[in-house]
Amino acid sequence: MASTIKQAIGSWNTLHENGPFPAKFLHITSLETKANMPSVIDRYNDATIEIRRLLKEAMTKGEGFRAIGSRWSMSHIAHHQDNMQVNANMNIKKAMQADELHPQSAFKPENLFFFQCGNVIKEIHNFLAENGKSLKASGASNGQTIAGCVSTGVHGSALDVGSVQDYVVGLNLIIGPEPDDVVYIERHSKPALTDQFAANIKSRIIRNDDLFNAALVSLGSFGFIHGVVVEAEDRFLLKRYVKRISSVQALELAASLNFGDSPFKIPTETDANGKGIRPYHYKVFINPYVDQSEYVVEMIYKKPYQPGYPDPIPAVKTSIYRDLILLFIKIAEKWDGTIPTLIKLLQKSILPPVDLELTGTLYEIFWDAGYQGPAFACSVGVDHKDSPKALDLLVKLAKEEGPIPGIYAMRFVKQSPATIAFTKFPVTCMIEIDGLLWDAGKNNMISLKQFCTRMIEVLKANNIPFTLHWGKNADWSFPGLAGHMYGGAAEQWKKLRSAILSPEAAKLFSNDFLKDLHLDEYLENEPTVISQPVIV
Repeated sequence: MASTIKQAIGSWNTLHENGPFPAKFLHITSLETKANMPSVIDRYNDATIEIRRLLKEAMTKGEGFRAIGSRWSMSHIAHHQDNMQVNANMNIKKAMQADELHPQSAFKPENLFFFQCGNVIKEIHNFLAENGKSLKASGASNGQTIAGCVSTGVHGSALDVGSVQDYVVGLNLIIGPEPDDVVYIERHSKPALTDQFAANIKSRIIRNDDLFNAALVSLGSFGFIHGVVVEAEDRFLLKRYVKRISSVQALELAASLNFGDSPFKIPTETDANGKGIRPYHYKVFINPYVDQSEYVVEMIYKKPYQPGYPDPIPAVKTSIYRDLILLFIKIAEKWDGTIPTLIKLLQKSILPPVDLELTGTLYEIFWDAGYQGPAFACSVGVDHKDSPKALDLLVKLAKEEGPIPGIYAMRFVKQSPATIAFTKFPVTCMIEIDGLLWDAGKNNMISLKQFCTRMIEVLKANNIPFTLHWGKNADWSFPGLAGHMYGGAAEQWKKLRSAILSPEAAKLFSNDFLKDLHLDEYLENEPTVISQPVIV
């Protein structure tokens, strides 16, 4: 049987030490061994029973419950003061078979895979590679769990692919302690798997587009995400270039994404007419404290997979234009340990020399994270057409009301259909600000919370629609924030959450993060039609 170790902990912290937060208990769940239970589905269902037991225990005591993965988020989205369940050991993987596809499915069976919640992206990369497949996109690093990525909307910088949740085609949720509280959800317009598969994992099936889109980016609050069905694709290679270009041209590309007509071209990445090819990925790096005539940009192009390419990992290990905090640490390598000295260094430092060109798979290019110490990260999503203006405002904020010990980047991501995905614009520009945590009082500086508040106020004052990355630092209790960012979509999300959860379950899966955003509100008498399948 699956088992859980319960630990009294007193406090809990994120990977990048953005707490500590008070917490009573940590529950570490492990699966039954393969030797004792060889069937993948049996072990998965056995874990379902264990999670239901934990939920019943918490609900009986009137306590809350929250699953956590790799502790990657810098906000308090993963925290709960009562019970926190570690799902890192829950990592079953399964390739779907042709007879498990719904008769109306448009998916290829060889591209569908079932992953339990605790699988980290690195594990998934390896499993898919063994099957000749790849994820479509991932974040800048690979240590997050799949459930954490989906529920917070982790993105890469894929112009035409989207975020991690955008290639999820099925969700298995445990929404309470009873056997009937295990559901498998798909879109009714794009069914993926058979009713029999849902029955095999002891789930009642719901096919409903609105519910699925709301549950995709659920903030951990639609229930316990036990498993996801992912659509992968054939393996491919990525050719990565890091170049210095005119800052004017970099921002023109940000606003237009017209790579064909841009005066900046990579000679080896043009079409038959000499026009620039649209890249798979576009990223701009900015030191806000130095007026730069040139920016460093990272441009990545998708290529067919061919074996025998040179191993890119040695070069990736030394690459500094990969993870933004890693670049920040490289710039700050002469830092003597005081924040004022670090700020002065930033005010003098141009960005380091560019990296070598390299080719590798998605897994290899976006390899292991290089820094896991105390850090902050803010990430603002805007329509890419607004990105030059938004960047200018946020840079001025850092200069005039800061300084803060961080640098900036811009990434560009395809729109997500998820109801409250922060990649909500046709192409969203994520303006990222990463750096080291600081003591505002000790250094007579603006605090991180004040800076986060001012970011919201400045964007609102200049009428720039925006979103905020759910897993990063922000003023999450800013009045009316969710409604301002999502309008009626935030209300729709609450309605659908209320429709699928009982009042007791809604309370069970709420936490302070949800309450700060006023998304914890339970709306009585919401339609129950979504509890029935649309396609049978």
